Amino acid sequence: MLKSGKKTAPKPFVKPAPLKDLSDIRRFFHRNETPIYFISATNFNLLGADEWVKGFKYINYIDCFDKQHPNVFVPSEMPHDVFESIEDINNYLLEHKEVSDYIVNRGEGGKALFLMFDEKTEALAKELGLEVCFPKAELRTHLDNKVITTRLADRAEVPSVPNVLGKVGSYKDLLKKSKKLGTDLVVQTPFGDSGHTTFFISNEAQWDKHADEIIGEGEVKIMKRINPRGAAIEACVTRHGTIVAPLMTELVGFNELTPYKGGWCGNEIFEGAFGHEVSIKARDYTFAMGEELKKEGYLGYFELDFLIDEDSGELYLGEMNPRVTGASSITNHASFALADAPLFIFHLLEWMDVDYELDVKQINERWSKPEYIDSWSQLVIKHTEDTVGQFVAAPETGIWTMNETGEIGFSRFDTHRRAVETEDEAFFMRISGKGDYHYEGADLGILVSRGRFMDDDFQLTERAKAWIKGIKEQFVAVEPTTLNEPLPKEIGGFKLL
Repeated sequence: MLKSGKKTAPKPFVKPAPLKDLSDIRRFFHRNETPIYFISATNFNLLGADEWVKGFKYINYIDCFDKQHPNVFVPSEMPHDVFESIEDINNYLLEHKEVSDYIVNRGEGGKALFLMFDEKTEALAKELGLEVCFPKAELRTHLDNKVITTRLADRAEVPSVPNVLGKVGSYKDLLKKSKKLGTDLVVQTPFGDSGHTTFFISNEAQWDKHADEIIGEGEVKIMKRINPRGAAIEACVTRHGTIVAPLMTELVGFNELTPYKGGWCGNEIFEGAFGHEVSIKARDYTFAMGEELKKEGYLGYFELDFLIDEDSGELYLGEMNPRVTGASSITNHASFALADAPLFIFHLLEWMDVDYELDVKQINERWSKPEYIDSWSQLVIKHTEDTVGQFVAAPETGIWTMNETGEIGFSRFDTHRRAVETEDEAFFMRISGKGDYHYEGADLGILVSRGRFMDDDFQLTERAKAWIKGIKEQFVAVEPTTLNEPLPKEIGGFKLL
């Protein structure tokens, strides 16, 4: 039959009906037709998001899955400047022709999620027709400032470790400004990973060691040094209020895992992590911070680090990350999230051009109940020695098992921790692979298992130590003696996760 030649009038836009409840929200994402991308060095932070959202893909620089993950796209390597940050990696990916072709071929109107991004990232994403599903980089950078976070907490009536804020030019100046705090101090510069930008100073020699990293940074945060245990909690600011996930422990500064004193190296989530009173107080503080963030124009995912003073029992805000984090994988796949919807789903809703209704109070009450919390732990394993080498062998991503004597072995490939059934199994996601260089602080991989990796005294369990030892033994390296020039700076010298 011949066509008439008449053009069919475009269908008028019909705004979707509001989503009435969690069932509607889950169904909406299972039927999603909008291309959504998580663009980052790896897919770890939103691991498993593709199981909840149709059309969700990962665009990554590192192939942790040896091309076996069905929703991970890793373009071929092309020449680039030395990466100094995750933003540099993301901008490299967005400028890559293979990435551009991949996005264009999947259709218009895509959405983009990032762990870190800057104004250049926003411009590159716009050129590719992608909407960034986060508040503007300028606002995120403003809020990421530890000095600004402290002032925001003061307005929200969330206590911080006793502190003063100000510029410091010398050790004498430091002591003058911190007179009420004593002489055993912790100094934080406004930006950066706490493992790299937190300095413990109790004498002039320690000041001299770090002075160049503190002077010239503008206002810094000077705190009284306490005897802390670390805790973390993630939340999401929505138009209907702030949804708060359960409190997690933090693994910090273990020299088996990280060379950085005060450096984050893992998390645990389990019922009763810090006792009911502390958990409720942390949840209340987090809700208050979320509502204060909303006043600043911020919507979406954020994380708070809390410090519990072992001497006084006081709970203090440590710092804030206005983004998804290294703990997000545990938050989004614990039983409380799977029973309703992962926290990142509520984040995405704010950018999906659909109205929805949500009883935030009801969700928060449900997520605070012990029966909604199961037990998982993760270890972020770095190369901790001050040595350089090149890997000639590395462990595969997938499910590993441990026998009765503490020896581990590879069981099978998998893309997610859901296949871990017992504490004798773990999911390992490799970051450094064959041909990569190791150096102090290089990320080797992440290990996730059921149960706890710390004891009640917040020390590594023997099981955790056995897993760390077993995984590290799978990495085989040789000295890079064939190189006739200095080693290039490899990725991972900055906070990768």
